[in-house]
Amino acid sequence: MDKSSENKVKWGIMGTGWIAEQFTGDLVHTVSGVGYAAGSRTLESAERFAEKFGLAKAYGSYEELVLDPDVDAIYVATPHPLHREHVLLALAAGKAVLCEKPITVNSRELAEMIDAARSRGLFLMEAMWTRFLPVISQVRAWLKEGKIGEVRMLKADFGFRTDWNPEGRLLNPQLGGGALLDVGIYPVSLASMIFGATPQSVNSTAWIGETGVDEQFSVLLDFGAGRTASLNGAVRLGLNNDAWIFGTEGMIHIPSFINAREATLRVAGQEDIKVTDDRESKGYAFEAEEVGRCLLTGEKESPLIPLDESLSIMKLLDEIRDQWGLKYPFE
Repeated sequence: MDKSSENKVKWGIMGTGWIAEQFTGDLVHTVSGVGYAAGSRTLESAERFAEKFGLAKAYGSYEELVLDPDVDAIYVATPHPLHREHVLLALAAGKAVLCEKPITVNSRELAEMIDAARSRGLFLMEAMWTRFLPVISQVRAWLKEGKIGEVRMLKADFGFRTDWNPEGRLLNPQLGGGALLDVGIYPVSLASMIFGATPQSVNSTAWIGETGVDEQFSVLLDFGAGRTASLNGAVRLGLNNDAWIFGTEGMIHIPSFINAREATLRVAGQEDIKVTDDRESKGYAFEAEEVGRCLLTGEKESPLIPLDESLSIMKLLDEIRDQWGLKYPFE
């Protein structure tokens, strides 16, 4: 596809919050897609969003959005406890779906969503945007080429100190709050990309705050053969947010790995190799472009994050929460 082509994916944006703004604003950096319609719980919010991003249509309900015959794909940007309902709504209307991470709150819900997509022959993908960044693509290539030998260890952290707001999304159990699902999905997904999503053993600990959600956690995954991942996440504690991948012949450092703009390959006796990304976009354009590529080729899943992997990751998150005895009120 080229920029002048009329054959573009027309995106319907479900939800008008911060992440919806990031994604929609990045669509101008894609070749395959264009923002077309916004849907919100109120028409006023949808109209305000549509005006801000130059979208053609605004709808005061999600039902109206998915029924628009000109919408090709839905980006689900609502809070994750609502993902199951909204993904199923879009799939029932015959739409391709890109659903914000985490794709849902537990593996039971995700299994239902996957079944709905596959039974209808529709595209569904988790919007794990980090997976599609050019720097991460280079890291995958380095690993595949054996640049650091046998990969043995991963250390990845992501955390920040949010303001104290018990009613807000991050700390409210009714909204699926806590560090694991909101920020922990990033290091866990990175571990899955490197080692696979089914560790042989899982050891974890968490600090459950006064609202009843995990404010911080630490997880140690053992994948056998000396392969381990040490992962930390927090929503009330600032972490360094870097990832380090250690192999028998060298290491890879990815500063601020979730939006990875650079990575360094270090091998003993060789000069460091550093890759950088001076992209104009925030980074969400790459996942949108992958959806466009899949729809153009007729693929129902992305090979970069297939649905079975998303399901395995969600099962792992379930197991970790089970170790803490953390269950959400709506489960």
